[in-house]
Amino acid sequence: MIARLCEMDILIEELKSENAALKIQIATLKKDSSTSSKKPSSDDITKKSKDKKDKDGKKRKKGAQPGHPRNTRPPFEPDQIDFDHIQRFSGCPVCGGHVNDIDLPPRIQQQVELIEVPIEIHEHRSYPVWCPHCQEIHYKPFPENVIKEGLFKSQITALVAYLSKVCHASFSTIRKFFRDILGIKVSRGYLAKIITKVSLSLKDPYDELLNRIPLESRLNIDETGHKQNGDRFWTWVFKAELYVLFKIDKSRGSKVLIDVLGEQFEGVIGCDYFGAYRKFMRKFNVTVQFCIAHLIRDIRFMLTLDKEQADYGQRLLDAVKAMFKIIHEHPDKDSQDFIDSLEKVKQEILDAAVNDVPSQLDKDGKETKRAAQNMARRFRNHGQQYFEFITTPGMDPTNNVAEQAIRFVVIDRHITQGTRSEQGNRNSERLWTVIATCALQGRSAYEFILCAVQAFYNNDPAPSLLPGYS
Repeated sequence: MIARLCEMDILIEELKSENAALKIQIATLKKDSSTSSKKPSSDDITKKSKDKKDKDGKKRKKGAQPGHPRNTRPPFEPDQIDFDHIQRFSGCPVCGGHVNDIDLPPRIQQQVELIEVPIEIHEHRSYPVWCPHCQEIHYKPFPENVIKEGLFKSQITALVAYLSKVCHASFSTIRKFFRDILGIKVSRGYLAKIITKVSLSLKDPYDELLNRIPLESRLNIDETGHKQNGDRFWTWVFKAELYVLFKIDKSRGSKVLIDVLGEQFEGVIGCDYFGAYRKFMRKFNVTVQFCIAHLIRDIRFMLTLDKEQADYGQRLLDAVKAMFKIIHEHPDKDSQDFIDSLEKVKQEILDAAVNDVPSQLDKDGKETKRAAQNMARRFRNHGQQYFEFITTPGMDPTNNVAEQAIRFVVIDRHITQGTRSEQGNRNSERLWTVIATCALQGRSAYEFILCAVQAFYNNDPAPSLLPGYS
């Protein structure tokens, strides 16, 4: 009987270990964008979303909320009006009697319409002449800018780039637009050549940012997947205060950081906990601010595990939430009181992370509370790197600005399925850089592309993406 009980006890322990391992496996398989760094599009869309509620706990209505300022489009200026249509009664609409004009402003309804053919077609003719002396026919060469332009002049060239990268239109969609709206038949191959022309016009503005970026004091960096002819590449985004730069590379490692930033970079990098950033930080003694938003997702994953790890994760999550409450509610971000409050809650987070950490070894001596132990190890090794924003003015505790900057690139990737060549990579990273930088600066991406294309066709200096530069 005793031997049988011992066998059952051993079996129970084995089943407990197996059950714990299966629970961890199930929790890992159930990870979504709120408990990991997985993209939101990978979440289960069949789950019913929670209804948003207002302050009184009632279901919030769709559309603008009470107190939201009304948004109205500013009217066109008088010099923008092409046609005036006057509406005035010649007699009273009620009794038919005589009416007098009064000095009050009119009611205005403005309309916009496409002209019937919104393009103009230019034709250059070079007539032959006969030289009796040379005994040859001579044709005067076309101007250099005409040769460089080809079929499409500057404005329609800029429009192709805008439709492709800003509007995420495929070449097939652009072909249909040109055929049905503009009355022009054009091939996909020619549209690809147009994008390459635009890319060449943007080379100098892009290189200017690439050369400047190692001098920045603060950068937020992120990366996302990219495909070149089906091969795995990576799109890197470098978000500075005044501009955004994209770079497509085969590597996802620290090599890209070394190539772009150099080995003497002295600024502060905002990023997630990915190994490439830790290696770059360790190798070149770079100051790093790890993203606390990513940290929260990892903490929330522990809430799905066993009770001990869930309790540990809840303590840590409560401490992090207390820090964000201070950040959101404190009016003066530069005051000493604000910094002192953050330093205090920082110590509370560090204490919660490294103290009373759940630990349990199985029969083989392996740790079963790995999520909690890994989190504690992370804070022991890199705890300070989660709080550099306290002493670095302008640094954000999260890396959201980089993730927001790269979002439209992800949309473009889903539509285009990537690029086909190195030239395609260069085209994409230059155009993405212009689009994101112009959006950041409140400039028109179309106007910038147009200026760059015109400068390229006329052999003039390219415009600059840096504010204050021509």
